[in-house]
Amino acid sequence: MSILTAHRQPKALPDSFFNRDAQLLACELLGKVIRHRVGDLWLSARIIETEAYYCDEKGSHASLGYTEKRKALFLDGGHIYMYYARGGDSLNFSAQGPGNAVLIKSGYPWIDEVSGPASLAQMLLNNPDANGRPRASQRLCAGQTLLCKALGLKVPVWDAKRFDHDILLVEDLGRPPTQVIQTTRLGIPHGRDEHLLYRFVDSDYAPYCTRNPLRRGQVESRDYNLL
Repeated sequence: MSILTAHRQPKALPDSFFNRDAQLLACELLGKVIRHRVGDLWLSARIIETEAYYCDEKGSHASLGYTEKRKALFLDGGHIYMYYARGGDSLNFSAQGPGNAVLIKSGYPWIDEVSGPASLAQMLLNNPDANGRPRASQRLCAGQTLLCKALGLKVPVWDAKRFDHDILLVEDLGRPPTQVIQTTRLGIPHGRDEHLLYRFVDSDYAPYCTRNPLRRGQVESRDYNLL
């Protein structure tokens, strides 16, 4: 019996879930699990860090205007927008309103009855460190390109597509964050609305996201808010 028939099938969120305000979607995606089926394995990660983007602010790709490459940003909520960042693949979901979207900034490997130890082992093989050695599992998806590499998600395969629930989906396991951290986005150039508090982090997993918003020197109400 294959792994896919031996364990329960994951239950996908409907496309309509994504058709909401980008900041609300960014918050609501925290705690959800991305699953990508590769062969008989579901490779899975809990979403722990997201960033919201709007067409009318300068930090977004959509603010640069419509192109064929960016068309997914202008489609209904629940379309997949993927692009290359520093040579790696990045995953976004379109939100409500043309040009609005959420970047999946980082995740945490997820093991359960759908995605067992063999799934984690495959993710570790997918995403070794610069010396070819296995990464610490806690840091395996700590960044937008690391997440995609671990899950095996590629721009040419998924950009401008809808979810295919037999292969790629987001599942709600009923385990939301105990608290959400709201802070500024990362990598936004000066003068491109870098001050906007559009980054959201699951507080329980803050040490494992791209950059810990609770690191030493950060002050609540000045550098971040707790929601």
